[in-house]
Amino acid sequence: MSSIKDNLEYGASRVRKNMDMDAAKLAAAQRVLGARTETETVDRALDYVVFQGEVFAALDSLAALGGLEDLFEAPRRRVAEKSVKARG
Repeated sequence: MSSIKDNLEYGASRVRKNMDMDAAKLAAAQRVLGARTETETVDRALDYVVFQGEVFAALDSLAALGGLEDLFEAPRRRVAEKSVKARG
C-alpha cells in the first residue's frame, strides 16, 4: 500500500471536481485545518482520511501479530460462570 509520503506529487494527478457540500461544515473544517482556501481544506481533509486509514491498517497488522491487546473486546467469562447463568 502506498502512503501519503510516497505520493507527495499529487499535483501531477490533480483533477477538477464540482461538488455539492455543506458550506458551514467546509468553513469549520477550514478553520480547524488552518487552510487558506477551500481547495486546500478538502486536500488536507483527504490527506487526513488516507493517513487515518494507514494507521488503522498498521494497527490491524500489529494486532494480527499479537502485539496489541484489544481493550474493546468483551471480557471472556469462565466456563463456570456460563453454566451457572444457563441454569439460573
